Amino acid sequence: MAKLKTIIVDDEPLALKYLHSVLADFDDVEVIADFRNGREAVQAVSEMNPELIFLDIQMPGMNGFEVIKALQSDVMPMVIFVTAFDQYALDAFDLHAVDYVLKPLDPDRVARAVQRAVDRLEGNQAETHKAPLIGAIGAIAERAAVTPAISVVDEPASDSIKNKLLVRDSGVVKVIPFDDIDWVDAAGDYMCVHALGETHIIRITLGELMEKLDDKLFVRIHRSTIVNVQRVSSITPLPKGGSLLELSGGETLKVSRNYRESIRNLFS
Repeated sequence: MAKLKTIIVDDEPLALKYLHSVLADFDDVEVIADFRNGREAVQAVSEMNPELIFLDIQMPGMNGFEVIKALQSDVMPMVIFVTAFDQYALDAFDLHAVDYVLKPLDPDRVARAVQRAVDRLEGNQAETHKAPLIGAIGAIAERAAVTPAISVVDEPASDSIKNKLLVRDSGVVKVIPFDDIDWVDAAGDYMCVHALGETHIIRITLGELMEKLDDKLFVRIHRSTIVNVQRVSSITPLPKGGSLLELSGGETLKVSRNYRESIRNLFS
């Protein structure tokens, strides 16, 4: 089996160096890059196509959870969190089958996490890697806020809320105009709605959301990803038939070969 192309993301130089040294002993892993902030990691996933990420959670700026939310679920690699979180968070990770290693790092624990990643890759699991991660993040956020999970509000029959998504978040109802939505991806039972630099995690199916959205404005570009075509600033063809979309906010999304005609028709 080929080595797992791996990136490491941690804002602590000593942690990066130590994890490099630990992973150097594994025949199944090839560390192709490391990064010290979340934004660089998000960009690297689109450009480098890693199969595995060791991701620190507690980083300044964009933390590890925000990195997960920002990644396109259709092309998301496996993730092993690197964390010093408390026991409740670890229980949430265990419940949702999310891999993690605790700081200070133990080489044996790293080895077990790597072996699980190898087993999952060999098993060719069809489910998106993002679904259990979002589930664990939601469980931790729910405990911290002591509120129900984020959900879509039942919309009253009123012209004032047409073309808007109403989302209950920590007891507050947020109004998200459809025009403000940049892109959306599905992760299991959750939808990640990216709008004006924020990501809203809600429980609604992709099909239900597509029924609400204007099909002249939003188009599916992958099995679980839809994009607002007005946000697309450039399209770059890929050698194997897909393409990359760069959005006006700087995000990069992949278009699968199965959906390339949808994009081509919109911009022809």
